[in-house]
Amino acid sequence: MKEDKIKVRAKDKKTNKTSKNGKAVKSAVKGVKTKKSQKPLKTVKLDKKEREEKKSLKIRFLGGVGEIGKNMTALEYGKDIIVIDAGITFPGDNMPGVDLVIPDVTYLAENKSRIRGIIITHGHEDHIGSIPYVMKDLSAPIFGTKLTLTLIESKLKEHKLNEVSLNCIKAGSTIKLGCFSIEFINVNHSIAGAVGLSITTPVGVVFHSGDFKIDYTPVNGETMDLSRISEIGKNGVLLMMADSTNIEIDGTTMSESVVKETLDHVFADNLKKRLIIATFASNVHRLQQILDLAVKYKRKVAFSGRSMINIAEAASKIGELTIPDNLIIDVEKIKNFKDEQVLIVSTGTQGEPMSALTRMASGEFNKVVISKNDTVVISASVIPGNEKMIYGVINNLYKLGAEVIYESLEPIHVSGHACRGELKLLHTLIKPKFFIPVHGEYRHLKKHALLAQSIGVKESNIAIAEIGDTVELTTKTMRMGEKFKAGSRFVDGVGIDGEDSFVLRDRIRLSGDGLVVVVVGVDEFSAQLTSLEIVGKGLVLSDSVIEEAKSNVIHTLSHVDLRKVKDEEELSNIIKRSIKNYLYKSTKKNPMILPVIMVV
Repeated sequence: MKEDKIKVRAKDKKTNKTSKNGKAVKSAVKGVKTKKSQKPLKTVKLDKKEREEKKSLKIRFLGGVGEIGKNMTALEYGKDIIVIDAGITFPGDNMPGVDLVIPDVTYLAENKSRIRGIIITHGHEDHIGSIPYVMKDLSAPIFGTKLTLTLIESKLKEHKLNEVSLNCIKAGSTIKLGCFSIEFINVNHSIAGAVGLSITTPVGVVFHSGDFKIDYTPVNGETMDLSRISEIGKNGVLLMMADSTNIEIDGTTMSESVVKETLDHVFADNLKKRLIIATFASNVHRLQQILDLAVKYKRKVAFSGRSMINIAEAASKIGELTIPDNLIIDVEKIKNFKDEQVLIVSTGTQGEPMSALTRMASGEFNKVVISKNDTVVISASVIPGNEKMIYGVINNLYKLGAEVIYESLEPIHVSGHACRGELKLLHTLIKPKFFIPVHGEYRHLKKHALLAQSIGVKESNIAIAEIGDTVELTTKTMRMGEKFKAGSRFVDGVGIDGEDSFVLRDRIRLSGDGLVVVVVGVDEFSAQLTSLEIVGKGLVLSDSVIEEAKSNVIHTLSHVDLRKVKDEEELSNIIKRSIKNYLYKSTKKNPMILPVIMVV
């Protein structure tokens, strides 16, 4: 991606000309004058509450509170809205067949003409993953750092969304969107280009931490801009919203540089073995350390997994990842090298069913066959909810004879999120009047709220929000406002459904209660029953239950003049009613009943 593709493009509403200098263009339309012949508008007096609401900043939570992932927040004042992040989360066990879970952006779609921009704090999936889906309903420019936009551009191309405006910003810069002025602050995280946000609004400054940790020895040498954060705090911050992911962990997060020492140790201890390292594809700094060690120990590197290949290519194009010439080989060519000459870098740290590592562990990846001469390193922590999948992969790798090194055995991963010690420092520097914890399940938000109280924030000045909540902020007050339509939508293949999806309900019902197929043959001329078969799928039906169910259907249809039945749907409903209660009494299940009518 060429850099000129991601310069700021802001359109002047009056001239419709495009500005590329990165400065926001003020609206040329301040109001509409009335003709002299028109009657003057009546002045409507507002009560105190209405006046406060008109002057308040509304913070709407579309995701990222009460859950891990799916981060999305909107700030609204008057006619202006800005959106922070647009992420995904992965489906739970109660979502069979669902690929991704994205925020419900109904409210934003209904107000899309008011959205001045979408601000992305960094390039992880829980912050950018829903962009290609929600941008089909929205039409706003997107702002982010170089790597973040590179990853977003790849997603948009895949979905053939070529008209979205991508605007590249740098840490330390400031842009103006409507009534909002947004300053981007460099922070450390497990991906390059992460930023926090200092947002100047008509009621005061809102500081949003983004995902962060404080790393004094980062791999790229760019430390978190604590001096600027301190200045922002001294100038006064009305509200802070801060990452709560690691609130349960005392102390501080280890530096990313610690991982390289451990990985070096792993390389040195496995000189005669083939190495397979699974890591998050988006952790470009970790990837750089792995490639540097491959050069040091004279190993060729094969990338395995589409996201790993795509991100490595994208990061190298913009200079975030340095790949020496002749280092990378195709995974299909590893058979041409000795084990000690090969390093495979793979996706699948969370045991995702179709990931490269999972397929290796199950013996379904013919390009890489696991053997006793393999050492597999899982350089990531387990995301809550994924424990069963990843430990299943680890067990399968052991069964195939491999040695497996993971977080509980060696410090081969460090978190990208701040622990309690770092969060205390951030609170101390920012000194916000009001506080809303974000990015965590309810227990995380509650514990972060208690931490804020312990260092001086009044309990009455803290709000724990849920998806669909609106928090209203004035210069002096914070209160819970209206509820709005929000929640989750499910991506399944190429389709998107809401939380009330009948498809999902049917899948859950089928997985729990099974399916009963009733095949009925009807003579075309006499309209008499000619055959009847009942088959159970996903539940056990004894011969006696099947025979009794058949008797119920026959008995019911014997009292029905099939000539007068309007259509197959009416006949299907008659058949369903004939056996529904009986099947429940006999099996204690409520299976889906599927009648099949065959006219012969």
